[in-house]
Amino acid sequence: MYKKNKLKNGLRVISIPMKNANSVTVLVLVGTGSKYETKDINGISHFLEHMFFKGTKKRPTTLKISETLDMIGGQYNAFTSKETTGFWAKVDKKYTDIALDWISDMFLNAKFEAEEIEREKGVVIEELNMYLDTPTAYVSELFEDLLYKDQPAGWRIVGEKENITSFNRQKVVDYYKTHYSNQNTVVCIAGDINQKEIFQKMEKYFGGSKNQQALPKLSVKEYQLKPEVLLHHKKTDQTHFCLGVRAYDMFDNRRYALTLMSVILGGNMSSRLFISVRERNGLGYYVHTSFDTTTDTGYLVTQSGIKNDSLEKAIGLVLDEYKDLKNKKITAKELKKAKDFVRGSMSLSLDGTDAQASFYANQEVMGRELLTPEEKMKMIDKVSINDIKKVAEDIFVNEKLNLSVIGPFEESEKEKLEKLLKL
Repeated sequence: MYKKNKLKNGLRVISIPMKNANSVTVLVLVGTGSKYETKDINGISHFLEHMFFKGTKKRPTTLKISETLDMIGGQYNAFTSKETTGFWAKVDKKYTDIALDWISDMFLNAKFEAEEIEREKGVVIEELNMYLDTPTAYVSELFEDLLYKDQPAGWRIVGEKENITSFNRQKVVDYYKTHYSNQNTVVCIAGDINQKEIFQKMEKYFGGSKNQQALPKLSVKEYQLKPEVLLHHKKTDQTHFCLGVRAYDMFDNRRYALTLMSVILGGNMSSRLFISVRERNGLGYYVHTSFDTTTDTGYLVTQSGIKNDSLEKAIGLVLDEYKDLKNKKITAKELKKAKDFVRGSMSLSLDGTDAQASFYANQEVMGRELLTPEEKMKMIDKVSINDIKKVAEDIFVNEKLNLSVIGPFEESEKEKLEKLLKL
């Protein structure tokens, strides 16, 4: 069983013993991301994530940072989302102390040197260019642009080029001081560990972290009266689109029904939309439905890459399945299949120490009730056929529909696409 403790300085620590695991993962997760930014510094959460890898007093260069774990075959990385920023290291369990020393040093003692900040601007801009050149990634960003528009939830996590080039040491340090605190940070460790010994080590390595007040984020405002479309013209051999609806935040219990609904619609190769769009009509290679929940927003979305001349047909097929869920009850067989899929997928995904650390840390840093995988599955098992129907009736309505498209389409075609969005 996991244990949750607090260090003397208030930092939360979660330890997850996994007997016979060969690896140990240490994850530091901070409750800040692009939704905590203002317009003039949009992208700084992600930029700051990069800067932690640029050197400390003990490991003064990027080379010294990286080779510490490279020399023992460790894995490591960091990530930034709308509401969290994370840093992790996964190593052979015999190197647990090295991982703890490495990640605590990097996290607590980064130098944020002005020269490195200037150099990293080019790296981050190229990362942005990579996303902009990747329609499968960019179309989902456009979908969120459409949903939330000009507010933090609608801005790019990586930021805009103009902002990236304007970052300096003062801005980076100011953001670090006002958004990184023991109050919004969780350290999670999973693997073949002794929980009592690990807690003592955490006190040693993270005892010096600061407990200042962290700034909150603004609440997201959602407003929509009719279906909306966002077109991005690009000469492509394939059209990519996201078609979905506004839904629920991560604290709404209807999210469990939404989980199963996304599986039924497009969660696997035997799902309704995979069979309809790909197998029966041959419109594209990939099609999947997923859902996203944050502290104050949520949506369900279907994404696909299809023939350029098949957009209208593909939209119609997706809407047909949305309408079918709204107007008809699913079968008991479909419900059982979806639940078994979620159970099996969860079991497989949580095999690794990194997945276990992420599972618990994300719940804790977001302020959610800390559920074990078994407890979460019990919530899934409680979902009924009627629960799915009620959620479908609530979310599959015209005024919640949104469509983002990347392909060789002109803005003049937007009105025609808007007229297709009817349920």
